[in-house]
Amino acid sequence: MTDTTTPPRAGFSSFEDSTREDWALIMAQRGELERGLPDRILEQFGHLRDDYGGFPVDRLEHSLQTATRAERDGRDDEYVLCALVHDIGDPLTPYNHPDVAAAILKPFVSEANHWMVEKHGIFQGYYFWHHLGMDRNTRDMFAGHEFYDRTEEFCAEYDGPAFDPSYDSNPLDHYLPLIREVFGTSPWKPEPPGQAP
Repeated sequence: MTDTTTPPRAGFSSFEDSTREDWALIMAQRGELERGLPDRILEQFGHLRDDYGGFPVDRLEHSLQTATRAERDGRDDEYVLCALVHDIGDPLTPYNHPDVAAAILKPFVSEANHWMVEKHGIFQGYYFWHHLGMDRNTRDMFAGHEFYDRTEEFCAEYDGPAFDPSYDSNPLDHYLPLIREVFGTSPWKPEPPGQAP
């Protein structure tokens, strides 16, 4: 009797031994992985709920507040999404959380917004690193960079002030359509084998 609950799998034990047929099978199942991305993003937001770490608001509220502030200030959807996702890596990678958010966003956003998210931790340091014996001006290593002002503004206007327990943030459900629209659409489509890009 054939097990119909387990999808077929490729037969190689090393990429070097893989075949065109193996990759056709793998790519046929990739759609499910891609379609599930919005739900996995939402699952990560669940890890931010009730995680205060000593802050006045939990990490989910901070993310929602950052996005809400950007949205109410008239920022476009892509920017608002970056504001929402910028700290999503906090629980998983507390030592380099901006890198996680930047990696998640990279295929979906502009170079300017990607750089802003990737560097926001260093720019945010301006507001508190001196209290920890660190150099608050570390961001100055990027002085003159084309996205310096954008990142400085993100921290000053949206990320930095987003710890107010009395602020009326949009709920996560408000951002579900945006999350599903952006992360539910493939940012790239590979050319079929044998065709020039």
